[in-house]
Amino acid sequence: MGEANGTYRKLRLMDPAAMARAVARMAREVVEAAGGVDGFALVGIRTRGVPLARRLALEIEKAEGVRVPVGLLDITLYRDDLTTVASSPVLKRTEILFPVETKTIVLCDDVLYTGRTVRAAIDAILDFGRPRRILLAVLVDRGRRELPIEAQLVGKKISTSATEVVSVTFKETDGEDDVWLLDRHTEPAAARKGKSAPKGARKTPAKKTPARAGKPVPKAAPKARPRGKR
Repeated sequence: MGEANGTYRKLRLMDPAAMARAVARMAREVVEAAGGVDGFALVGIRTRGVPLARRLALEIEKAEGVRVPVGLLDITLYRDDLTTVASSPVLKRTEILFPVETKTIVLCDDVLYTGRTVRAAIDAILDFGRPRRILLAVLVDRGRRELPIEAQLVGKKISTSATEVVSVTFKETDGEDDVWLLDRHTEPAAARKGKSAPKGARKTPAKKTPARAGKPVPKAAPKARPRGKR
């Protein structure tokens, strides 16, 4: 996912080089998990699972000399919160141009969180047929699962709080490769310290500096008594 409104960048999890290394390692692990390059396909969950699936396919082709089929999957209509998200959901194209029966399907997504997106993706895949098995590859696993779903292939695994967000961006979808840990707090404490007082706030009056010790304060001259008329 990209950056969410009302968040600030807390920690950089991966730079472009780290992302490339993670994808290259995951590509090797995909081939091992699938038992070779024959009989499996990569399916990217829209939106940012698609560039991950395509990059994995390129790395596999470099190493094995075989182009693995890649599919695109939109899970909008399979979401369990569809009725609460929008009255008119935006549907994107699903492209699975190969039979899924007897194949190992490797679902690809950028972040694994509650597991609900993956559950929806599995339901969508099963509508195309009965695969031999389904594996899950994610760039970041942030924990905090709500369903009993785990990834077999992970680029980076971290622990997060409920207020934190993992932001993954790809050049293909966002113009840059980056992975950041965001927080939903309005701003870090360090940024709040430097803020000036708001307009209209009452200023505290400055204290008067007491006279220095050793120097007597000069007394006012006594007033002259008025002389009476003779």
